[in-house]
Amino acid sequence: MTDSSGTAHSTTTAQQFAERLYVTWYWWPLPLVAAGLLAAEIHMGYPGVRSWLPYVVLLPLTLLLIVRSGRTRVAVEDGELKVGDAHVPLEFVGKVETFGANEKRKVLGPHLDPAAFMLHRGWVGPLVRVELTDPADPTPYWVFSTRRPAELAAVLRDPRT
Repeated sequence: MTDSSGTAHSTTTAQQFAERLYVTWYWWPLPLVAAGLLAAEIHMGYPGVRSWLPYVVLLPLTLLLIVRSGRTRVAVEDGELKVGDAHVPLEFVGKVETFGANEKRKVLGPHLDPAAFMLHRGWVGPLVRVELTDPADPTPYWVFSTRRPAELAAVLRDPRT
């Protein structure tokens, strides 16, 4: 896009960090086997519709649920931290802490504030805790999963973002 002076301007958004919290391949078999067993239990050798309908309904529904579970996005773009459907301007991001998979219990345990925003995906090991400094926001901090916590923390701590 160009303005009246002929200078070109980009229409893309400034994106410093982005990832999808997709479900890893080794988490797929268990729910699919469970759906197959449930369909077989409903079928139980009966002829007619009951022989094929459970498989046609339960297996695609299970696939849909697995795919939808992995559509969650974590991004820093347009001056905001976006986690799932939630977003907060970077000006209200305070202290940023990262936690490994073995420290989840400490973060998600009894010391978790009930007012905190939390987006946890069990198949993603690390967590990030971001303190919010907005006095009008009752949420004290966000806790969410990310596969690249050090990279996200570096982007959030960078004063140029």
